[in-house]
Amino acid sequence: VAAPEIDTVGLALNHNQVVKAGEQARYQDRAKRVVYENLRYDEMYAPFAGPAQPGAGVSAVGGFAPKANHVLGYVQAAHISDYSFGKQYQDFNTSGTAEDPQGSARRHLTHSSSSSSSKKKKKSKAQGERPSKMPRTSQAEELEEEEDPFEWRGSKTPWQEKQPDELAEYTEAQKEILEAERKEKEATGEVAKASQQGASKEDRSVFHGKSERDYAGRSWLEPPKHLKKRNNQCYVPKRLVHTWSGHSKGVNAIRFFPGSGHLLLSASLDTKIKIWDVNDSGKCMRTYMGHHKAVRDICFSNDGRKFLSTGYDKNVKLWDTETGQVIRTLSSGKMLGYCVKFHPDDNKQNMVLCGSADKKIYQFDTETGDIVQEYNEHLGAVNSITFVDENRRFVTSSDDKTLRVWDFGIPVQIKYIADPSMHSMPAVAVNPSGTHLVGQSLDNTVCIFAVGNKFRMNRKRVFRGHNTAGYACQLNFSPDGRFLISGDGEGRCFFWDWKTSRTFRKMKCHDGVCMGAEWHPLETSKVATCGWDGLIKYWD
Repeated sequence: VAAPEIDTVGLALNHNQVVKAGEQARYQDRAKRVVYENLRYDEMYAPFAGPAQPGAGVSAVGGFAPKANHVLGYVQAAHISDYSFGKQYQDFNTSGTAEDPQGSARRHLTHSSSSSSSKKKKKSKAQGERPSKMPRTSQAEELEEEEDPFEWRGSKTPWQEKQPDELAEYTEAQKEILEAERKEKEATGEVAKASQQGASKEDRSVFHGKSERDYAGRSWLEPPKHLKKRNNQCYVPKRLVHTWSGHSKGVNAIRFFPGSGHLLLSASLDTKIKIWDVNDSGKCMRTYMGHHKAVRDICFSNDGRKFLSTGYDKNVKLWDTETGQVIRTLSSGKMLGYCVKFHPDDNKQNMVLCGSADKKIYQFDTETGDIVQEYNEHLGAVNSITFVDENRRFVTSSDDKTLRVWDFGIPVQIKYIADPSMHSMPAVAVNPSGTHLVGQSLDNTVCIFAVGNKFRMNRKRVFRGHNTAGYACQLNFSPDGRFLISGDGEGRCFFWDWKTSRTFRKMKCHDGVCMGAEWHPLETSKVATCGWDGLIKYWD
């Protein structure tokens, strides 16, 4: 009997087995080492071995494959955090250096030093350049310089000690030439000019009044007896009363005479300090000339008989207010002081604090002129010093965007106030009750900090509306504590209500920047302002 006919369409013979044409992939001989036909992609796979990856799906060929979580495929999470990775990524793209994750933390990766040095070596070998004739040290030092992983764009590690350069001695001929040049300078009078410039920088003062003493023998510095505080409630001024225009350049700071306020001290960019009569004539009484660069800050003692000044000539001077003489120069060209402050206690008036640009706060004794203490914790220039907590502690602000609290006399910080949202605060003031501290933040706000056992930032209360970014505009309170006053980068003066934090009034006071604003201690409705237009204005 003949075999029945079979439809062979769609069938194939594979290893003596009749299978469907689409199922040939399942019957490939795995022991065969040579394949004579073109296999499809899904047939060329190895059997899956090992544990499955977490969160992975099954691939089309039967193995496990991770799900794509990136544009380029699957990215597996590493042990480094997202913040650290982002920081290193930004550093590598901006500065070209980043930490090596396989090495120590002090080893850096660069994308210019190693490649450029290897290219230079290959180029010099290919061109056959001769070695330079510069003096070489030992071979070990040469290899160390070439393999320095920190070298990038010609810079070395910050902790590497700088090797002193060997100074070559002058020859006899060179010495003769230098001696001839020195004699020629003396003949032309350059040495005489230099001596005249040094003499012009001597401390001196000029009295502009009629006489330094009246008919009764009282000094011009004595406050009038009729000055008394008539009202305890303060009012915001409305009109301009007087204008002082004695300075030729901008005025940086103003201070009323302590207690009476019958005199006003001003420090200017024209290197001069002037004191003005506020009560009677309104004229300039004395000019103090001792700085040969702009004056940065001034501060009265408790009785007003002395005052401190610091300028950009790196001098801190203690002046006699009445005679105009310099009692002592505390720092002669050694440090750039940004702020000076007497200790507020009457029995510690010989102690002076000075915040400088070298990140330190120096404590001077005015009787000896010596530095008795240094407070060194800031990472930037110190901008302000404010005494709190019954003058037992003081708060400093700096360009490092932090506030630090110190016990007076102890060079160890007891409180460190910093936040990523904080900006630098070049001016700080404390309210009359001593419970709160306000800081002039450079993001055009005034921040409030609670003072006491815990120094905390009050995020719910912020004073806004003015524009002080880039300027160290002074802050001040009214004597009763009802109003907060501040200058503005556009020449305005802002008055805020302390309880509601709302703008009570703003006035256009100066054409340039309004740097300072001081409330009169006795006349509760009068305010003095100063600006970079060289004017000092008195408002009532």
